[in-house]
Parts: sequence; C-alpha cells; structure tokens
Amino acid sequence: MRKLTSPVQLDDWREEIEKTRKPVCVAVCAETGCLACGAEQVARAFEDELEKQELRHRVEVRRTGCHGFCEQGPIVVIFPERTCYLKVRVKDVPVIVSETLMSNKAVRSLLFKDPATEERIAAIDDIPFFKHQKRIIHGNNSLIDARRIEDYIVLGGYKALAKALHEMTPPEVIDTVRKSGLRGRGGGGFLTGVKWESARNAPGTPRYVIVNADEGDPGAFMDRSLLEGNPHGVIEGLIIGAYAIGSHEGYIYVREEYPRATENTELAVEQARECGLLGRNILGSGFDFDVTIHRGAGAFVSGESSALMSAIQGEVGEPRPKYIHTVVKGLWDKPTCLNNVETWANVPFIITRGHDWFRSIGTGESTGTKIFSLVGKVRNTGLVEVPMGTTLREIVYDIGGGIPHDKAFKAVQTGGPSGGVLPEEKLDLPVDFDVLTQAGSMMGSGGMIVMDEDTCMVDTARYYTRFLAHESCGKCVPCREGLRQMLRILDRIAEGAGREGDIELLEELGEFMQEASLCALGKSAANPVLSAIRYFRGEFEAHIRERRCPAGVCKDLFTYYISPENCVGCGVCAKNCPTQAIEKTKHNYYEIKQEECIKCGSCLTVCPETVQAIRKAPVKDFSHAV
Repeated sequence: MRKLTSPVQLDDWREEIEKTRKPVCVAVCAETGCLACGAEQVARAFEDELEKQELRHRVEVRRTGCHGFCEQGPIVVIFPERTCYLKVRVKDVPVIVSETLMSNKAVRSLLFKDPATEERIAAIDDIPFFKHQKRIIHGNNSLIDARRIEDYIVLGGYKALAKALHEMTPPEVIDTVRKSGLRGRGGGGFLTGVKWESARNAPGTPRYVIVNADEGDPGAFMDRSLLEGNPHGVIEGLIIGAYAIGSHEGYIYVREEYPRATENTELAVEQARECGLLGRNILGSGFDFDVTIHRGAGAFVSGESSALMSAIQGEVGEPRPKYIHTVVKGLWDKPTCLNNVETWANVPFIITRGHDWFRSIGTGESTGTKIFSLVGKVRNTGLVEVPMGTTLREIVYDIGGGIPHDKAFKAVQTGGPSGGVLPEEKLDLPVDFDVLTQAGSMMGSGGMIVMDEDTCMVDTARYYTRFLAHESCGKCVPCREGLRQMLRILDRIAEGAGREGDIELLEELGEFMQEASLCALGKSAANPVLSAIRYFRGEFEAHIRERRCPAGVCKDLFTYYISPENCVGCGVCAKNCPTQAIEKTKHNYYEIKQEECIKCGSCLTVCPETVQAIRKAPVKDFSHAV
C-alpha cells in the first residue's frame, strides 16, 4: 500500500497492481455461510495443492465475498474461464487442480445440474440462478478479497471519488444523484438526492453522514454480504456523500451480530486511511473526512433512523417524533444524512457511469437494481440482484427455480417483518417501491420469503407479530399495545378459540396503528396481518368457524394418527418418537397415545413412503378418523 495524494497516483497504482496479477485465480467464497460449510479449509487445501504442483507462480487463491448462491456453498469460481464449482469439499481440490488448472477440463460432478434438462453447466453466467440477474453492486463480491484494498483499486475502486473531488462541485454531485432517481434501499424509498440536498442546505455544523447496517429483518443478509465482501464500495460512496453535503465526520452502524462484516469494514477503514483515502486532504483535494464504526446492540428498532442516531449518542435506541427531520436535526441535533449499505454502494457507479446510465435500468420511478435475499420454500436460495420492475414470478421461478417437492406456491413475503404477504395472483407484479406498497406490502430492505401450500397464513401473521411485539421499543401506545392485542387475538385463533368479529378487530387495530404510531416501524407493523387477511381471509375464517387449519400447521387444530389399514408394523415411528407416545397394539399395528403426543411430526417424516400410514386429521374430526 502507499500514500496517495492525487488522482494520477491512484491511476498509476492501479496500473501497477494490474501488472502483478496472476493469470489464473481460484476464487473461494469466504462469506459467513460458506465458511460455516468449510470454505477456509477448502482455500487452504488449494494453496497446499498448488504449492505441491508448483503452480503458485501463475495461480492465485482469493478468499472472496458472497457469490450469492448460498445454499450451494462452498462455491469456487476459476477465472478467467469463470468455471463455477458448487459444494466443494477438501477432497475435491486435487481433482480440480489436476483436471481444470492443469488440463483445462471441467469436473462434471461439481458443476451445476439443471433439474429440468439434466445438463451440466460450467460457466457461472450460464447457471439459471445467475443468468437472469443483473449483478452491478453484488457482482464485484466474487472478484474481491475484502482484506486487500488492491483488489478494489484494480477494478476501478475510488475512481468515482477522485472524479467527484477533482471534477465536480458538491451541488453537481447532488444533482447527478438526484437525476439518477436513486431511492433509499433501506425501506422508505426516499429520493437520495433530495435527502442529500436537504442536509446540505440545513443550517448548522458539523454535518454527519451515516451508513445504516443495522439489518434486523429475519431472513435478510444483503447488507452483511456487501460489508463482508466489498466494504470499500460502501466507504467510497459514503465519502462522496460527505463531500456533497459538506460533512467531515461519518459513522458506520453495524449490528453486533455481524462480527465478520465489522472486522472487514474496520480493516477497510484502516487501509483507506493508510492510503490517504480517509483523513485530511483526501487525494490532494483539500477535503477532510473520517469514519467511526459503531457496533449496535441488536435491537430491531435501531434500524429506524432517529433510534439509530440515539444509539450512536449512547442513549436508548428508540425513535423520536420527526416534526423536524433528521436531515435538519439528527445526530446531536445537527444535520445528518443516513442511508443504508446498498444505497451508499450505488453511489460510485452513478458518479462513474452517469445518471442516464442508472436511469436506463429499472422503471420510471424505481431506477437501478435491487438486491433481495431469496429464502424459504424455493429451490435456489441466496442473494439475487435484479433490475427494478422484474416480476415476482421471474424471481421465484426463473432465478429461484420454483417450489421444491412439487408443492404449490402459496405466497411470498416481501419487505421483512413489516412487509406483507402476496398470493399467487400477484406473482406478475413488477417489483418496485410503489407497486408493492399499493399491493399491501413494501420493498423494505429486500427480504423475500417464499411460502408453499404447507404454510398457514394465520401462523405466519402470528410469527411476525410476535417478533415485532418483542422488538417494539414500547415508546408509543399504538405500536406497543396494538401489537400485544393483535398477538393475543392471533394466538386465540390459532388455538381454536377464535371468535366472530376477531378478523374485523384485527383490521381495526391495524388501521389504528398505521395512523397513530410514532415511527415508520410502528406504522408498518400491522402489514403482515392486514395483508394476510386481505388475501387469505378464508383461512382465518376456517380457523374461527370450523376450528380447522387448512395447512395443518396450528397444533391445537389437528392431530396425528396411524391408519391401521396401512400400518405394516415396522415400528420405525415408535423408535423415532421423542416422547414414546407410539406403542404396538395386540393387533400388531401401532397406535399414537394422543395425550402424550407433542405433534412434532417425527413419525410422519420417518414413515416409509411406500406405506404412508401416518395421517393428519382436524381435532374436531378425529373421532371419525379411526
């Protein structure tokens, strides 16, 4: 590394790095998920094998960020051919080295297998999961070792910063971002350029900029992936934003539960300082700026802007009324501009490529791409980046591969716990800020949870309501008490004790919370319940009027029993029952003792498919089932 004092020195260093790059690279995903599956051991095995075969002079092993196809990890991509190997183990390394790196042949058993055609696909860009994406922000993850600033520099890193500092005035930077149509990726969807302009024009100094990396949505890990895999992209965007609004001090607020993201970001900040990209007189421009990393305590409500700022100040992380917006009075009552990780990461691309390029992607009011965490009952889970306006059907079926085990699609939850559930008839909706809101859901930070026919919508609404009730800061009555009352009603319905009028009461509570809650989290907290009622009202009515859970999920409304006609007396169910609730009868078939059954489903799981003796029945019908 070296101290850079001008854009010319930055360009010269980039050229020098390019000359030292080895012609072949083995990129091993070293993100949290792949590390848990043994990625570090795989990377070391590659280094050892390359040493053994005397190939280290031309082959580099690079520990990169998340490639996106998380369920297939550890993932290894061989560059420049871009050959992608999935679920790589240490034992596979010698074969990859001998076949691919020495003989230029693909190892077929480790390639992606198309479930429809049985075809083996070698190139990462041809795999359906990647083929239908447009990976602008997330794509660099597979090319960069987050611990090496050189990897970011060689890809054009900090070029946008040099352009902004030396070729553009702060108003020109703001104007470019405003014309791009970039909207905040953290959930609110507010126009980024307008927010920056408001912060710049607000009276008072100092001004602050903040990266919101308090990603608390269940199933969401987009921000974590970007900070783990390419923290310099976020830092560069933050410095440009600081220059635009006249800020000289910034914060990166990271969840305590993200240790690797914190570690990589801290290292990136140190390297940027050492290179003269943070601190005084950045790149000889006369602009001073530095960053502090703040570890959050893990409260979901701290993702709300004013609550996050309170936490940075050392106070309880709870929101305040926004009669005066945080861009005017935020951190320590000074003008403050807060955006989430993905929003800041978009900025260098907009400055480098221009606002017209960014507007050419997406829809008229929702420009650019969006990263989603696609999880749940879908074949291909992981992180996907698509242009705004891509339909839910394209994401779930073209990229996600559809629903496994030949199950039927039922719903998709977008926008995290404060989002909504959308049924099959909404699959052709384009995914953008306004359309999702009109449908009763929201973009949120980008969580997308797919549900199949075995999902109970009452239970789903109850799950999110319980989460939000636990995470509510309790400061305002509509959110605090509204969620508690909603949860009591949903518990009652799921237990078979629902009453006529409960559905209407849930709707009334939800509408009141939307109108009267203090912050955006409280106002959106009823979305899961209201959207579930809107699209799946029949399920709620079945629970209340028929004491029946159509999906067979609510344990108080169904029971397991063994069909005497189908039972072959193998005893597998009894051996796997954790409460010994299954016993053999004198007629040589097995029977479940209902008073001891905890309805865990173990018996159903282990019963041979050729037998299928374990059955489910509504409690009210059980007397007729045997």
